[in-house]
Amino acid sequence: MAVREINERDLKPDEFLRDVAEPCLPVVLRGLAADWPAVAAGRTSPAAFRAYLGRFDNGGSMEAFFGDRRIAGKYYYSDDLKGFNFTRRQMRLSEALDAMIAGLADPDAPTVYAGSLSLAAHLPGFAAENRMPVLPPDRDGRIWLGHESNVSCHYDAFENIACVLAGHRRFTLYPPEAIANLYIGPIDNTMAGQPVSLAASAPPGDPRYPLFAAAQQQALIIDLEPGDALFLPKLWWHQVEGTAPFNAMVNYWWDAFAIGPDAPYTAMLLAMIAISERPPAEREAWKAWFDHYVFRSQGHPLRHLPPELHGALGPLKPDNYGRLRSYVMRLLRGG
Repeated sequence: MAVREINERDLKPDEFLRDVAEPCLPVVLRGLAADWPAVAAGRTSPAAFRAYLGRFDNGGSMEAFFGDRRIAGKYYYSDDLKGFNFTRRQMRLSEALDAMIAGLADPDAPTVYAGSLSLAAHLPGFAAENRMPVLPPDRDGRIWLGHESNVSCHYDAFENIACVLAGHRRFTLYPPEAIANLYIGPIDNTMAGQPVSLAASAPPGDPRYPLFAAAQQQALIIDLEPGDALFLPKLWWHQVEGTAPFNAMVNYWWDAFAIGPDAPYTAMLLAMIAISERPPAEREAWKAWFDHYVFRSQGHPLRHLPPELHGALGPLKPDNYGRLRSYVMRLLRGG
């Protein structure tokens, strides 16, 4: 499958939602942020980029990863999967940037990586000068900074737009249905919140992960330059490599199709504790029910009745979302 590319910079948020987000496929948005001042600074030099960010830095504390040069920016588990091969340090953003720039001239210095820093919290004013045109202006972005890095293959539970400011990013993507062949690690002992694919980080041909070859046949590789962006739908697995000596990126997470406050991932966790260890035959029965009522592969579950008789299975808005949610909360409380 080839990844669709768009060179249009003037997409409006409603057009983006309809034409790009709704199909739930990755899309490259070439040059979407090519005219951002941050991209101009990133193209100039790491020092110029650091000076540009300094205009907005409010001195807040953040966490940075420090790794030995031998790991080549692959911040990952220790061999026994109980710890990690890097250290975490609390510091100001300016200190982390200084360490990154100093390390460019020192081959023995540790690599440094700082990720998922809220623009609103750490760099107020940045978004006003570097506006993401396809999203409403109230969407907070996050910035990712560092030396060469290899972020392990993981997923996001939200839609994602990732935009390169400096350096070069390579994304290796796997579709959601590849999950069974990716050999996912623990969900509660992670580098930065999301479980990762152990197979995608292993040496080629690792015998522990024989099914990974099937996932590799589905892989999509995307290279982004400063000003380019990538739209990633929910649940697409992605490994992200920063391949230049200094790299910077911003991204935006949001649930493009949320109807209310409840997240699909929360529903999945509840289903896990309620269903996953029941007998196989019962799990198959529940799978049929989920397909009928939730995934609706054959259409609406009450399609044989007129809409006025659908009751609580009618449209979630304006009333049924609240009705069903209240019922669920009563059940969870034992009522």
